[in-house]
Amino acid sequence: MRVRKLTFAALAVAAGLSLTACNGDDGAAQSDGASASSASSSGTTSGSAGSEQEGSEQEGSEQGGAEQEGSEQGGGTDSAGGGSGSDAQAGKCRTDELEVTASDATIGGDEEGSVAVTFKNGGGRDCALNGYAGIDLKTSAGELSAERSDQASDPMTLKDGESVSFGIFYPLNDSGGSGVRITGLVVTPPNETKSVTLAWPGAGTLPVTDGSGSPVTVGPMGSAGQGGAS
Repeated sequence: MRVRKLTFAALAVAAGLSLTACNGDDGAAQSDGASASSASSSGTTSGSAGSEQEGSEQEGSEQGGAEQEGSEQGGGTDSAGGGSGSDAQAGKCRTDELEVTASDATIGGDEEGSVAVTFKNGGGRDCALNGYAGIDLKTSAGELSAERSDQASDPMTLKDGESVSFGIFYPLNDSGGSGVRITGLVVTPPNETKSVTLAWPGAGTLPVTDGSGSPVTVGPMGSAGQGGAS
């Protein structure tokens, strides 16, 4: 009977040791699994952070390249604009840039009188003249506008400091009468609205006409001394 009790006791101790060992193994396995899971999670987080950082650096690099490319393209545009400006044609001659003078150009034996009007460029730059100047005579009978001749008017560039002249042509008063007295000359450069008033340097009077059209004509630039064909 004593032998059986000892045997049962030994079996109980062995069973308890076996259960303890199993529980220890399970705990160790769980601990190892948790550690592995933690390590895996840490590695995943680290990898994700590295990937995001790499992506951010790549995106920043691409943005930097785009900004550099845009800057280079902008420089090219400015350069092209400068070239375009340097090739631009001279601007028109303005009244304030021109020194305007008038002188009698009638030569003995001419059938009509003529006055030469001169534009001298004093504007400090080259400028363009295109077309006819406006000419008005102040007379005792009122203002008289000159008509344009049929001579061709070619565009020209008036260099700084240079001059060009054109002619005003009018009938001489050979009637023996008092005629129409001329008191002044108003000159408006081509394509301008500001005028210059000068003393009239030609004959003092015009013959009286029937009023059908102006007896005075103006030629294009460079026409002084060429006659007043109309």
